[in-house]
Amino acid sequence: MASRAKATILDIAREAGVSKSTVSLVLQGSGLIRPETAVKVRKAIEDVGYVYNRGAANLRKAHSNVIGMVINDLTNPFFAELAVGMERVFQSAGIVPFIANTAENPVRQEEVLKSLMEQGVAGLIVSPARGTTPGAFRRLETAGVPVVFAMRRLPDSRIPVIAPDNHRGAWLAATHLIGKGHRRLAFFGGTSDLVVYQERLGGFREACDASGIARRDVLVVEGETSRRGGIACLETALALPEPPTAALCFNDAVAFGVMLALRKRGLEPGKDFAVVGFDDVVEAEHYMPALTSVSVDTPGLGERAAHVMLKMIQSRTTHAEDHIGAVNLVVRDSCGPDRRTQDRPAGIGDAA
Repeated sequence: MASRAKATILDIAREAGVSKSTVSLVLQGSGLIRPETAVKVRKAIEDVGYVYNRGAANLRKAHSNVIGMVINDLTNPFFAELAVGMERVFQSAGIVPFIANTAENPVRQEEVLKSLMEQGVAGLIVSPARGTTPGAFRRLETAGVPVVFAMRRLPDSRIPVIAPDNHRGAWLAATHLIGKGHRRLAFFGGTSDLVVYQERLGGFREACDASGIARRDVLVVEGETSRRGGIACLETALALPEPPTAALCFNDAVAFGVMLALRKRGLEPGKDFAVVGFDDVVEAEHYMPALTSVSVDTPGLGERAAHVMLKMIQSRTTHAEDHIGAVNLVVRDSCGPDRRTQDRPAGIGDAA
């Protein structure tokens, strides 16, 4: 059998026992080929790995100027801002970007990746869907198609990653809340199967431990990374006998949900319960109250991912260095006043 890395139409023809012209007609979707012959050729294509190699061939010959941007959730403004940053660079370079939303569905993601490979895409920037396994990208790696992960990494994967400093961002947020006098804190949203969740939760816990916050006073509530998830997390927390008084949320979408849920209970974000988000999307500054959030240069990271991809294509390589972007905490009104100096009536989490 021919090597997957070097498969050609001739290899397919030899494997299927047909002519090169027959293989070409099948690849073009011609109706001139008998169905049983077409089935035999398609099996040979799969066996020799020709589809997997097409992207690499286009990369070498510069026949394709299409780059795929495969995003896990375009309904989240963070990922929309990320995509805009990538697209800006590609348009300047004369590249045609193709964007697809997988809606956190690894099956849909697999369909998109397969389709893009069959179209001879020159490279892929992917924010992996929840539940993605490293094996999902093995065929791309075998084919020599450049891939960059944006925002999310996969365990034990060698694919380069462009992401913010999740650990430090969460540490900054928790340290700020503790500095304002909060002693019962929560981490809302996200799920433990995401590496980014582990990084953010790790920074949050580290800050709590360093400040002497007892583990029993640190609440972790997993949930959807959306407004709906934030609403559910807050309801869970406030049902406890001693609820937290502040929360770091997995992202801004969760934080917006928490603030909505507080208002439904007649509580004011910031005044009655401190809320911090992560990502600092455009909406955060204009929310009511304005959301304190870990600021990530989202468009900048998108631009960086695009530049890395272009360099990989030009250098004909699938290797690149990871880039971890700097973060900072933008303090706004959703954290409220300093609890250590505030004269206030009994509220959430106060001892009876």
